[in-house]
Amino acid sequence: MKYGIKSHKGMIRKINEDSLNVILGDSKMEAAFIVADGLGGHSAGEVASKMAVDYISSFLKNMPVDLEEDVFQDFVNKSVEEANAIIYEKSIEPGPLFGMGTTLVVAILFNKKMYIVHVGDSRAYMIRNSEMKQLTVDHSYIEELIKNGSLTRTEAQKHPKKNIITRALGCFEKVNVDNFSCDVFDGDKFILCTDGLTNMLSDDKIKDVVLLHDDPQDACNKLVEIANLSGGIDNITVIVIRI
Repeated sequence: MKYGIKSHKGMIRKINEDSLNVILGDSKMEAAFIVADGLGGHSAGEVASKMAVDYISSFLKNMPVDLEEDVFQDFVNKSVEEANAIIYEKSIEPGPLFGMGTTLVVAILFNKKMYIVHVGDSRAYMIRNSEMKQLTVDHSYIEELIKNGSLTRTEAQKHPKKNIITRALGCFEKVNVDNFSCDVFDGDKFILCTDGLTNMLSDDKIKDVVLLHDDPQDACNKLVEIANLSGGIDNITVIVIRI
């Protein structure tokens, strides 16, 4: 396995409210990759995303060595639920952190499978045999309109409310977590990213860049460069993993 990471504040924002981390584990949990996009503006988003990444990272590092696969997903979900509770407690206190929250996407290579945990509109993709598939479904207002047939994907690209999300860590006392898992094969590539990338680049462009650059770090660098050249209206974070 090889991976690359890149996070940039973009061309418009004054600070980077995205957070990320990579944990290299043992033979069972080979690695964990975490990306979060803070909400709330100014320092609040930055605090929320860092709290989520730090808490989940610590939780995963303390994983029992004898943890079996059938309870692994529950273990990971618990880390997200507890992170949500901690962020929520801070977000309801009067002061500069009031109303803060964060998206989250986590990919964990465990027992020769990739497990994805997801809340919000940060995304996970997989490229296999030169075909790219989005593994997560955005928890967003626009996605709900697409689901009920009120909007097409093409129309969604220009919709003024495309950045409104319906689910995030810290916004409610309880959080619903989406899960996905799949077997992994040699040559598979996984991409985790915030919407600062996907709002600037089409899925086809992301796929082309990742396929063009065999080294995951080169792919990350190029994706962020293109997103900034396209306007860089938001913070941009991307992780590319090659099996």
